[in-house]
Amino acid sequence: MTLDLIADKGIVLLGCGKMGSAMLKGWLDAGLSHDAVTAIDPYPSDWLKDMAAKGLHLNWDLPREPAVCLLAVKPQMMRDALPRLAALGNGPTLFISIAAGTTILTLEDLLGRRTPIVRAMPNTPAAIGRGITALVGNAGVDEDRMALAEALLSGIGRTVRLDGEAQMDAVTALSGSGPAYVFHLIETMEAAGIAEGLPPAIARELAVATVEGAGALAAAADEPPAKLRENVTSPNGTTAAALGVLMDEERGFPPLLRAAIAAARKRSEELSLE
Repeated sequence: MTLDLIADKGIVLLGCGKMGSAMLKGWLDAGLSHDAVTAIDPYPSDWLKDMAAKGLHLNWDLPREPAVCLLAVKPQMMRDALPRLAALGNGPTLFISIAAGTTILTLEDLLGRRTPIVRAMPNTPAAIGRGITALVGNAGVDEDRMALAEALLSGIGRTVRLDGEAQMDAVTALSGSGPAYVFHLIETMEAAGIAEGLPPAIARELAVATVEGAGALAAAADEPPAKLRENVTSPNGTTAAALGVLMDEERGFPPLLRAAIAAARKRSEELSLE
């Protein structure tokens, strides 16, 4: 991470809940000095207070022209929280927002139209450095600023650039909400294993390890997921019997997940209008 780009002027973190804390931990672990960070949080965690004891500026006055302000408050708190940073708008400070449903236009209305803004959508595996974050910038974000945003967010996982903000609702529905879908898959696999006679602890371990291993294999493989599925499906075997249920065109995974992701995308669109 290009920490030298923010070490001199500093970085402001508005909100330090689970996601904000995960990012902050990644920056500090990568070598960013505690005193380069100003965190604004009305209810700081014990961990954040510990970081303040090491030099982090907790609820201090804002630096004059920080390199970056990262907005990590909940979307419904944005309009109340952002005026505190409005004085930094229309200047050189890059604003990065990870608030779901809060559009770039809304942020420009609050901060000024000349403010460089990157909208980003991470997901919860960021808490262990295994997230993926989609990014898109406004007209004020040049290549250097986008690279800076990617460098900061790469501390919590992978990053991808979007072609435009219109894709953000689909990202929210697929990867932003997606971990919950996978957790539910694990939950239902565990319950099914118990129903077939496995002890609960073993059913859970098998379900978690299977999803973890399959995900790692898909990430490492050159072949697409469909080919990996075919590779483990023997004709008339046990996997084929299960897939006959899961791949049913009317009641299986494909129509169910399409409907689920469409519902999440629709809700993301609604949130941006509230």
